[in-house]
Amino acid sequence: MCGISGIYNHNKSIIQPDNIRNMLSQIQYRGPDEAGIYVGEGISFGSVRLSIIDLKQGQQPMSTVDDDLWIVYNGEIFNFIELREELKELGYNFRTGSDTEVLLLLFKHFREKCLEKLNGQYAFAIWDSKRKEVFIARDRVGIRPLYYFNSGSSFVFASEIKCIMESGTAQPELNPEALNQAFTFWAIPSPGTLFKGIYEVPPGHYMIIGKGAPVAHSYWSLRFNSQEDNGESRGIHEAAEEFESLLSDSVRLRLRSDVQVAAYLSGGLDSSATTYFIKKIEPGVLNTFSIGFDEEEYDETPYQKSVSKWLDTSHSSISCRNQDIASNFTEVLWHTETPLLRTGAVPMFMLSRLVHEHGIKVVITGEGADEFLGGYNIFKEALIRQFWSRQPDSKYRPLLLQKLYPYLSQFKGRSGSLHRFFFGYRLTDTDSPVYSHLIRWNNSHHIRNHFSSEVENAICQDPVDRLVNALPAEMKEWDLLSRAQWLESKLFLSGYLLSSQGDRMSMAHSVEGRYPFLDHRVIEFCTGLQWNHKIKGLNEKYLLKHLMKERLPEKVISRPKQAYRAPVASSLMSSQAPEYFRDMLSSSQLKKHGIFKVDSIEKLVEKMKSGTSITEMDNMAFSGILSTQILMELFVSGNNPFRENDMRIECPVKYDKNLLNKIA
Repeated sequence: MCGISGIYNHNKSIIQPDNIRNMLSQIQYRGPDEAGIYVGEGISFGSVRLSIIDLKQGQQPMSTVDDDLWIVYNGEIFNFIELREELKELGYNFRTGSDTEVLLLLFKHFREKCLEKLNGQYAFAIWDSKRKEVFIARDRVGIRPLYYFNSGSSFVFASEIKCIMESGTAQPELNPEALNQAFTFWAIPSPGTLFKGIYEVPPGHYMIIGKGAPVAHSYWSLRFNSQEDNGESRGIHEAAEEFESLLSDSVRLRLRSDVQVAAYLSGGLDSSATTYFIKKIEPGVLNTFSIGFDEEEYDETPYQKSVSKWLDTSHSSISCRNQDIASNFTEVLWHTETPLLRTGAVPMFMLSRLVHEHGIKVVITGEGADEFLGGYNIFKEALIRQFWSRQPDSKYRPLLLQKLYPYLSQFKGRSGSLHRFFFGYRLTDTDSPVYSHLIRWNNSHHIRNHFSSEVENAICQDPVDRLVNALPAEMKEWDLLSRAQWLESKLFLSGYLLSSQGDRMSMAHSVEGRYPFLDHRVIEFCTGLQWNHKIKGLNEKYLLKHLMKERLPEKVISRPKQAYRAPVASSLMSSQAPEYFRDMLSSSQLKKHGIFKVDSIEKLVEKMKSGTSITEMDNMAFSGILSTQILMELFVSGNNPFRENDMRIECPVKYDKNLLNKIA
């Protein structure tokens, strides 16, 4: 794992290594072990390295023997051993045992077609000194981040937005359209970011910079079966056998490392399953880590302990208090670089710190199972609403919805009429390609009511309409569950779970997360499943539960789905919360940034202080507004205690030999 940064000048002017050093210094936590910079004609890039594979010889930037190609690379190619053998048969020799060299030579031989061969999580840049081109690419589902800014004269890219801002080419300016998207979808759809002119390379895409306008090209996309061909018809036992083979092999590949590999153990089915396979493949001592909560509503500690005992792991845990969320919230935002409508990223930040304190660099975790095996309540909600829509006047069909979201305070002790009103929004619009998410987006979109007139006037298009217009044409042929899974995966998985709650929180403490359920082979198997192997009746992740029966404690397999959540009002509004929060929501600060209406925010703050009748949407609005105000202060105003102000990072610099001849 690493962090990378680079600048390409179209006029071929020399880029001073100090520019790259400044950029890398902002993300040294991503790679505290080593750093390096390459300077060529019109190009300079570098990396900070977290050494995991080939600790002694995997230094970057790395070149081919003839120095024609240079690479900086963040991530892991898990099938690098098999790819190395393929390249040897093609006549290639190796100087290191690193996956970096495998990737470099694979690109040399296959160019962009090499991406189809990779099983991994990666973001990388390769400079071709002969063609005078930069090739950049990102993994299929967006596990590793990669951002860019194109000024016309320069193309800047980096693992994090803060590096681009440090380059001096991009000025931080709020993108109102993106903010509106964040408050609607809970994340900003790719390729947008919170800041104007700064974009991410979309998951499953590559770009070539040097000749013509840079354009993102897709090399992989998420596909589902049509409604007429709803998955290959096979029995549950046959499906489970194939699924186990794929998942077990995915775990096996992700155990490849020259350092110790540990596991997160949430107490849910997904991380318990990956932990089971780790122990099956490598029966020795396994360190597992978990986070609990002081508030019982959010805590899963009993399940975590049960699985740890069942699988005989060496377990460490930490308890998250409300004051912990408050005290870490601002630093977490420095890492996420995007608004947070939830506080769930903070406990993950604390958890990776615990792992780092134990001297561990790599953890395996369970993200991805919910998205591709039908684990979320929003999937069941959509199926129930579709069933209800066939008889909209039914008194009984909407009662099925009472089984969902028992943790939401606005539904506790309420009559079924509230469920009918809440879940009845656009009930019969079942032909809409985004039917599954209409309620969520309608509710969160109300946060827009807090926007100032200046921000409102800058928003040109409804975010849902914009999204619908950009959906893949074949989506209309998919069934309801497939559409819902696509939306959840493309928006929330990549835009939030793998970034704000995933990569950013683990790498903040130099810890690499690995995700067996996000192996593209596993994903493609799951998207091809018949839907009743995913949700049978209202039993979610049916196939995974079938597979893990008697392999994990029954209470873990049969427990109702508990959404991972963390306190908002009781943490961010408590008397122990930093005074800084109150200042960020003061009239003077609100007027300074001009994003939100002062009177509207004052009313919301008073409601949150009262502690009564606070809904989930109130919590999300408060977290989103506070986090936006803090981000503006950190990145736009520059009042940032976390920014590295000196060039203390040590980076050996390698110069292109032709450039040295020209200079001489």
